[in-house]
Amino acid sequence: QVQLVESGGGLVQAGGSLRLSCAASGRTFSSYAMGWFRQAPGKEREFVAAISRSGVNTYYADSVKGRFTISRELAKTTVYLQMNSLKPEDTAVYYCAADLRPSDHSDDLSYDYWGQGTQVTVSS
Repeated sequence: QVQLVESGGGLVQAGGSLRLSCAASGRTFSSYAMGWFRQAPGKEREFVAAISRSGVNTYYADSVKGRFTISRELAKTTVYLQMNSLKPEDTAVYYCAADLRPSDHSDDLSYDYWGQGTQVTVSS
């Protein structure tokens, strides 16, 4: 079992920044890859970013590449999503997820555990 708790969401103006955190507990933190997904109202959940078990490899959706950065901190068993240059279209509920057997990092079906989500709202 892996428990995930997101935090850091909120309301920000376009062009601003937010940092999301996802605190993990349960299994050994370095034994699973992590991802961030988001879901806007009326839309399907979409991939945002992922990071490998070691933290060496990172992956991003084209829509956030160059603006968002995913990282993980072993000592705090936490994954972060630094979001810069935010746009109104980034508005969504953001979820972190753990993948025990990484295969397709952009496929939400590959992930085994999910957090409860945190709301990010970007005003224009």
